[in-house]
Amino acid sequence: MEKIERLQQIINRCDRLVFFGGAGVSTESGIPDFRSVDGLYHQKYEYPPETILSHSFFMRHPEEFFRFYREKMLVLDAAPNAAHKKLAELEQAGKLKAVVTQNIDGLHQAAGSRKVLELHGSIHRNYCMNCGAFYDAQYIRDTDGVPRCKHCKGIVKPDVVLYEEALDQKIMEESVNAISEADVLIVGGTSLAVYPAAGLLRYFQGEALIVLNRSATPVDGNADLLIEEPIGQVMARIKVR
Repeated sequence: MEKIERLQQIINRCDRLVFFGGAGVSTESGIPDFRSVDGLYHQKYEYPPETILSHSFFMRHPEEFFRFYREKMLVLDAAPNAAHKKLAELEQAGKLKAVVTQNIDGLHQAAGSRKVLELHGSIHRNYCMNCGAFYDAQYIRDTDGVPRCKHCKGIVKPDVVLYEEALDQKIMEESVNAISEADVLIVGGTSLAVYPAAGLLRYFQGEALIVLNRSATPVDGNADLLIEEPIGQVMARIKVR
């Protein structure tokens, strides 16, 4: 309880809170992460998930990519959990200035957050690689095999950053600005193992770094407050004032 009280005090005092999150934010919504014991990287497929989720594999084996993508990545029935909802409340109260997320599930927006910087894209945006036509996630779900554009028959690709692809420069710049201007940074539900996203933390120069993660991270030693509990359970106990 002492750590929760301290977290509450830090949030009460801050004016420019930024949240940096990863897969652990959505596990309490039933979306599997990648690196935990039962995460995607520990399941058995014909190819490793890192290989399937690479640009070169997508180009060479689109049928196999979309089989994996629909089964493991395209989660459309998940609902925001307490962490997503509390962050949206904090934004509405004027405390939270931005959510910087490595997730692609759109649950922050579903909870009501407006300023969400999606480092790795979103399953809810899909574009024809030929003509650029937009398609929603339901279109990908409801098609068979490789989804094709209704207009030109080009391949419809999810707006998700695959391995070997660069992150969106505009989103990166906005994330750097948000983190560098924050007085408090909460890092939650991420192992900080994926770069360049994890490297954004070096731009934080504010008053308090808070880490909410069930397993160790490389920045634990620099944290002003470390809470190793499920993030939804922690955030549910925070009161927005």
